[in-house]
Amino acid sequence: MNDLLPRRMEELGIDTTRSLHILDRLNAGAYDGIRPVVPRGIPVVDGELVLDRTVPSSLTIPDDLYQRRIGEIAPEIGAERFGTPVPGDAGPARTLREEELRVIGILLYPYLAYGVLNGGSATSYADRKKNESLDPALMELYREDFERLAPTVSGRPKGVTPAWVNPDGTPGASFLELKFRMLLLKGEEYRRIARQYGITAPAGLAPLLPFFEMTSNATEDLLRSAYGEYRESPLLRSFPEAEQALETLHAVQPLLAALTHSEEGRPRRIFSEAWGRENEPLGLPGGHGQNFQVLAPIYRRLLELGKRFIYLGNVDNLGFTVDPVSLAIVALRGAPAGFDFAFRTPLDVKGGVLVYDQENNLNCADIGAAISREDVLAAEKRGEKILFNCATGLFDLRRLCDSLEEIVQELPMRISDQQKDAGRYSQAEQVTWEVIAMLDRPLVFGIDKYRRFLAAKMLLETLLTSGLRREEAAAIQPTVEQLSSGLTSVLEGEYGMVLEGSRWRPQSRS
Repeated sequence: MNDLLPRRMEELGIDTTRSLHILDRLNAGAYDGIRPVVPRGIPVVDGELVLDRTVPSSLTIPDDLYQRRIGEIAPEIGAERFGTPVPGDAGPARTLREEELRVIGILLYPYLAYGVLNGGSATSYADRKKNESLDPALMELYREDFERLAPTVSGRPKGVTPAWVNPDGTPGASFLELKFRMLLLKGEEYRRIARQYGITAPAGLAPLLPFFEMTSNATEDLLRSAYGEYRESPLLRSFPEAEQALETLHAVQPLLAALTHSEEGRPRRIFSEAWGRENEPLGLPGGHGQNFQVLAPIYRRLLELGKRFIYLGNVDNLGFTVDPVSLAIVALRGAPAGFDFAFRTPLDVKGGVLVYDQENNLNCADIGAAISREDVLAAEKRGEKILFNCATGLFDLRRLCDSLEEIVQELPMRISDQQKDAGRYSQAEQVTWEVIAMLDRPLVFGIDKYRRFLAAKMLLETLLTSGLRREEAAAIQPTVEQLSSGLTSVLEGEYGMVLEGSRWRPQSRS
């Protein structure tokens, strides 16, 4: 590699050390044994590892485990307050109903930190051709709305773009404003419940804070600027803790260098002819799976602060909120993690579904690449429930930190050939949710996608979920009613918003 290339890589924000490490491992054959996920079966909702969270939950566990977990994590709660003692096969047990789990989960908020994968810019999000390819008829219906909004969001960090569009066509608040408001509201809920039970909050631990995030070179400065402006946001400024929430823990995900195309053979090298220019590398994101390396110092810092759990998800999922029942179940069961998966709907034909893989581990398999649509439909005809990955994980932080080095080394590195405007090259990526197969008996929560997975990968999806031109849209996409109903539910119930006239506004707090 000549002297000009490393200099140019540095100018573009490419992590040269990490890129060369991946290149060396690739040439040494370290990734040759990485096989695609091969589905061997569809997990059933068994109430043990796969739980149906669309219905009220209950949990029966050995009483000694319950007492130990409360004592280890949050002794101030007082284990005897909750649950009904029942006989168990191996000794005394305790049954906790949904409301008790909800209260325990809320009382665990000081031990939980919430974070987002916040790296991307809204370039593809607002790209006309990509949106049109999603649904040409829908694009035609929303053309006027799209053309008005696209220039205002293109190239901005996805998290600071509007999360919905008001009935009058005006943009709503951003994804991140809502995330911060949700955490502040739930912090108030914690304090109210703690007072009700006469519980003193653990010293130095703010409920659900600090907020943490993985950003990118392209978005880091813009996000810091946005958070400065959010101090005057009508959604946040009335909270005494708003300043603390906006002081996030953050780390920048560096870019990885594109590598030469597989057809060029080995040894591979750094791709250096981007756009047909000599000594021009191409910087690419290395996948959200890089969070286990990029955020490792933050995870360890949170553990030092006294946090015991983290919630991690994508910034553009409005349904990614804090679920206290799931938190209580993960905490009391002593599970390494819990992941949200949504029950499949007829329109879910792409994405990752829950399977048992070739090693008999729970894993994700992409429809098309790893499991055919026909196999999915056949499984449903047999009465099996198909669950779609929602990219939301709730982790036991101590166990995660103990495993970080192994995860960084062993999380599959996917090397894929690309042919795009910049040239023919290979890209290295790691997918966060492939960590599921690396964990010992993680939990899966089967959830209602219209409440906990309102994700917008394209601006067209945001317009649809907002319920604009609902009657005409329903003739094209029947799910518009469920999507807009889900949006109403989460805006009211999770984000404390109220529809006044034709605009959503923050509900007044007493």
